[in-house]
Amino acid sequence: MKSTLLLLAVAGAALLSVASADASNAQKQHDVNFLLWKVNEHLRDETHKGYAKTFDPEADKSHYSDNGEAVHRLVKELKDNRLLEQKHWFSLFNDRHREEALMLFDVLMHCKDWETAVKNAAYFRERMNEGEFVYAIYAAVIHHPLAEHVVLPPLYEVTPHMFTNTEVIQEAYAAKMRQTPTKIKSSFTGTARNKEQRGVAYFEDIGMNTHHVFWHLEFPFWWKDSYSHKLDRKGENFYWVHNQLTVRFDAERISNFLDPVEELQWDKPIHDGFAPHTSYKYGGAFPSRPDDTDFEDVDGVARVRDMIIIDSRIRDAIAHGYIIKEDGSHIDIMNDHGIDVLGDVIESSLYSPNAQYYGALHNTAHIMLGRQTDPHGKYNMPPGVMEHFETATRDPGFFRLHKYMDNIFREHKDSLPSYTFDDLDFKGVSVTNVAIDGTLETYFEDFEYSLLNAVDDTEEIADVDIDTYVPRLDHKEFSYNIEIKNEKGSEALATIRIFAWPHADNNGVKFSFDDGRWGAVELDKFWVKLSPGTSTITRKSTDSSVTVHDVPSFKTLMEKTEAALSGGGDLDLHDYESATGLPNRFLLPKGNHNGMEFDLLVCVTDGAADAAIADLHTNDDFIHYGANGVYPDKRPHGYPFDRHVEDERIFEQVTNFHHSHVKIYHHGEHIHHH
Repeated sequence: MKSTLLLLAVAGAALLSVASADASNAQKQHDVNFLLWKVNEHLRDETHKGYAKTFDPEADKSHYSDNGEAVHRLVKELKDNRLLEQKHWFSLFNDRHREEALMLFDVLMHCKDWETAVKNAAYFRERMNEGEFVYAIYAAVIHHPLAEHVVLPPLYEVTPHMFTNTEVIQEAYAAKMRQTPTKIKSSFTGTARNKEQRGVAYFEDIGMNTHHVFWHLEFPFWWKDSYSHKLDRKGENFYWVHNQLTVRFDAERISNFLDPVEELQWDKPIHDGFAPHTSYKYGGAFPSRPDDTDFEDVDGVARVRDMIIIDSRIRDAIAHGYIIKEDGSHIDIMNDHGIDVLGDVIESSLYSPNAQYYGALHNTAHIMLGRQTDPHGKYNMPPGVMEHFETATRDPGFFRLHKYMDNIFREHKDSLPSYTFDDLDFKGVSVTNVAIDGTLETYFEDFEYSLLNAVDDTEEIADVDIDTYVPRLDHKEFSYNIEIKNEKGSEALATIRIFAWPHADNNGVKFSFDDGRWGAVELDKFWVKLSPGTSTITRKSTDSSVTVHDVPSFKTLMEKTEAALSGGGDLDLHDYESATGLPNRFLLPKGNHNGMEFDLLVCVTDGAADAAIADLHTNDDFIHYGANGVYPDKRPHGYPFDRHVEDERIFEQVTNFHHSHVKIYHHGEHIHHH
């Protein structure tokens, strides 16, 4: 004890919050669990209830790193009755809703200690709109250093309405009324009649949608560095995560004998209509859209003509090789960093060097698409599925919009000089063989999640389990055996990059190398130390750094947390701390019965030149899109296939690359657990 006191005396108050024991991980997990549990009801945790009743957020400003400025702003809005009421839909793309959610986020980010953060969260949960509250909590847990080891419960169990069909939610209510435990079958929104959607409806997966939400939480367009720090390569990450969604969707389409998706065009009708079969918890059904709708101007958002003008300004910048800043000066984009600037411009985020001139192509397009059912606000409809990251992929227009944007990015990447032999060569290193252990085979498996948080209830009546199950794609585990010869005469750090792309389109026409590589799906990236001579590297599919595991269910999280708290044991949820990768079950595209052929490329590049941080070969957790600190790989995303390939023979001459063909099978297997 004495040494602690001495330490405090010496270090002064700055250390107080660190030395006075920070809450345990189990305690933090408990708090976040209960702050998000039954978020549309009153708080259930006794301590939290007490905070909500008696805490005065402005009483002691020493607990805030901004001297209470953020909390003063939010409390004033609350006292003036200016905040969105509870039991109302929330949309991030609604400027006022977002502003309110971010006021709470700002408060939480400036809390110096865990207790103050929890007190504020409990206090505002009882007083703010539920959607705004959930958004602020998720964003703060991801970005606040004090919450580093907290696992966020699966979003599809916190706000099930956004992920679950209306019919299933209605059945859940009926089960609640009967007080009988129930398992309800969920099906996808793609109807049997619509062959476009039917084939690939499984891609609109609860995990894919959660990945999409989390990515936009890690790298939000509204981010200001004053919240915490600069987000490294945010614009380039925006390009890459959506490029990967787009090329993966195309690979799934080809697996199902469909053509790659066509890009959206502002002056052509939106061919695919859809009925989302989803409802807001508060605010009625999500709007549908009939087939072949012409784009209309959306009141208060944008005119179609504005979109066309912004598009041509961006393409002009690409043709000229520079972006014009607000002060009229130029940013050269004819280099590896150009894609980062362009991503900020196209999204656009607050990092855009000139949003005044280049607009916000991506964000405005989402709202434009979402409002086509009611462009003039005549029917007072709630926002469309495109206006929420949770539901956006339910609209087939989502992938067409992103194909359109991906083509703009390609225009830029294709304007850069091709890589030369010297750019690609890793002298003295050659990949002599690549073999796959196990078959590349996918199947469907029923996945269960809870609808407890979908139904209203009271504390007096005990919960009965109400679950839904939905078929989800998965694959049999496999590994890569990569044989590498190092003739450098000394140990060498290497980056191993694994990509695959469909060998032919759905009519069996082979892709050129240049078109193939633009459709490359990133399967893995990791670092190894190569000893002199020949070594075989074995890498498991489950270790892929581009993917994450399914998060345990809300109930499992709660049980593990309470067990750790009561038994004083350690809570080990380390595997689930980041949810920003693709679900591992989606690592492989579905393939088909005959075996869909893919080109498999394994590229071994110079790790010493690539690495942005030290000791990557010892780190299993290279998190693909982590927003903390520096992105580990200095190379552009998609390297070495991100640039136009003038002459593919160069890829055959470079010894540190290996090109082979593999087949992915799908035999219609479906595992039921009931």
